[in-house]
Amino acid sequence: MAPQRPTVLLLVLDAVGVTTLEYLFDRYPGKLRLPHLSRLGLGRILAPRFHARLGPDGRRSVAMRVEQASASADSVIGHREMVGIVDPSTYDLFPNGFSPRFIQALEKRIGRKTMFNKMAGGMEAIELNAKEHERTGRPIVYASKCDPLVQIAMDEAVIPVKEQHAIADAAFALAREMGIPVTRAIARAYVRASGGEIVRTANRHDTVLPIQGKTLVDVFNEGDVWTVAVGKTSDLVNTAYSERIKLTRPSFLDPSLGLRFVHPKKKDTNPYGVQGTINALAEAAHVYRPRGTFVFTNLVDADSVYGHTRDVPGALHCMEEVDRILPLIEKRMSKGDLLLITADHGMQHRADYGFHNKEPLPLIAERIGHGAGLGGLKAGPGKSLREVGHLAAQALGFAKEYERACGCRLGGSR
Repeated sequence: MAPQRPTVLLLVLDAVGVTTLEYLFDRYPGKLRLPHLSRLGLGRILAPRFHARLGPDGRRSVAMRVEQASASADSVIGHREMVGIVDPSTYDLFPNGFSPRFIQALEKRIGRKTMFNKMAGGMEAIELNAKEHERTGRPIVYASKCDPLVQIAMDEAVIPVKEQHAIADAAFALAREMGIPVTRAIARAYVRASGGEIVRTANRHDTVLPIQGKTLVDVFNEGDVWTVAVGKTSDLVNTAYSERIKLTRPSFLDPSLGLRFVHPKKKDTNPYGVQGTINALAEAAHVYRPRGTFVFTNLVDADSVYGHTRDVPGALHCMEEVDRILPLIEKRMSKGDLLLITADHGMQHRADYGFHNKEPLPLIAERIGHGAGLGGLKAGPGKSLREVGHLAAQALGFAKEYERACGCRLGGSR
């Protein structure tokens, strides 16, 4: 096969901000097993008091703190900033639910009465209202405790999935028309298992804020780089991709990899994200792609499973499992490939819930076969998550195009 450009893997550890990690470490007296993140420089990012609990630093990577330039801490906003879009807008939470005017207009638009309309956690809203929903067919509308969005939970046996998606689309369009500052509307599909347990399904549907500008993904697409979204990244940065990978069934997990579920009821999804990433890397190594490959992966469990529930041991065991699989990823990358590890926001643990938090974020960059100089790539000063995109663009030879599209200087922000 003729020579081709490298592969860049951008691995997002959802809600694993620097302040969040330090909070988790302070509240967990047990031994931390993070040898590979330690080797990649995690200790250079955290406060000195944590160094004794980490393993040795291999000093062959860049490891630094990066500030978020956008105004709000949100998964949509954080992922988009990584690929060049800074959002100065602020978005609202809705502690009292949505206005009667919005609810009445939504009901008229979707042809169904709704119910609940309060702020709640996702499973809380479903469990409180599932029986009434089954009896009446009314969608369960609720406001997120930490995200600026409209959530609508529906049983697939009550409202067909296609209609659920249309309801979310209608809710988001209406919110935009009425000037309600949200970033998404989500149809939360669920079913009742044979034992009566409520289980969310993979038929969730996100209607997302339009992107204002050209992203790094668009730059790569125009330059014939093969772009791959793994997990929910294509929902958050909702532009075109060459390929989207969303695995949801255990049968797709390669037993030889030894991927593990951390949650005792296997509610975590990171194993699917890791498998999808390994699949993407395998394709990149064996398929002719002369302009290279960009893989954009989100591992969400530190947010969705352990963050909002304020589960400190669970969040750290989740991080340990991410650490354990890093060599599986690294050995599938070739000399010159670039591994980028970062986060989209942090998670502030309050008395009642875990809330998304704007805080310093980690950035770890490893260029396979090179040392801390990254083979000549230039890291920025840490003023914006756009610097993640800077490094990816440099590795694939699109730095100038990225600068023009996103208004960023090579190695810095303006």
